[in-house]
Amino acid sequence: MAASTGKSFASRFGVHIAVLVFVVIWTIPTLGILVSSLRDKDQIIASGWWNSFASSSQTEAGRLPAASAQTQKDGKYVIEGNVFGDGAKRDISAFGVKAAAPTQYKAGTAADLGDGVTLQVNADGSFVLASPKAFEGDRGQRVYYASSAPPKFTTENYDAVLFSEGIGRSFMNSLTVTIPATIIPILIAAFAAYALAWMRFPGRALLIAVIIGLLVVPLQMSLIPLLKLYNGVGTFFGVPSKTYLGIWLAHTGFGLPFAIYLLRSYIAGLPREIM
Repeated sequence: MAASTGKSFASRFGVHIAVLVFVVIWTIPTLGILVSSLRDKDQIIASGWWNSFASSSQTEAGRLPAASAQTQKDGKYVIEGNVFGDGAKRDISAFGVKAAAPTQYKAGTAADLGDGVTLQVNADGSFVLASPKAFEGDRGQRVYYASSAPPKFTTENYDAVLFSEGIGRSFMNSLTVTIPATIIPILIAAFAAYALAWMRFPGRALLIAVIIGLLVVPLQMSLIPLLKLYNGVGTFFGVPSKTYLGIWLAHTGFGLPFAIYLLRSYIAGLPREIM
């Protein structure tokens, strides 16, 4: 008896551990989406959500101001400024002037570009481009730099979505589609599930097998053929197909097999006395 109890406890414990593992695995992507939604958009591009609490590093490219921004200082022509402009400031660790060597020089050192031209990019993004001769041309010097930024969390992503133009209408459209598209298939599936669970008729097992088989058909494979068929039927009968009713019926067609399968399993498990 004790051995049986021990085996039962061990089996239940194993099941609980397995369920817990699956829950954690399924929760991780959701957690990642939540963390990403609160991150700065530049950091989302630079690193994954699992690095959200660490400084993000990335190599960027920019162009310094053109010759029109030069001034004379100590007998040299100088162009000064900040590579970040008015954007968010970051820490620069290295820079370069060639795409093949974007981190050739350490931040704070003066790079010799030839003909007496020097470029110094500091860790805070400030730069000094100096030359003994006047700069010419309408395009500034190309510069590459490796920068790192501390973790930044913001609600700007939610502000952009929730307060964008037309969001209210989009929300109402979602309600108009989802509520009927949920009620209609459940209502129809309830009658079909009751019949498949309690009534005996020829072909019942085959019909159940067909319904289960429809569950494995990917949505992506059947969406376009179904909508083309629906549009064709609407054209044949001379009724508009691109309406809310059309969307409801399309969702009903996709949701019925799954709804029937779930409701049949539930109804079949009910005591016959209460039916």
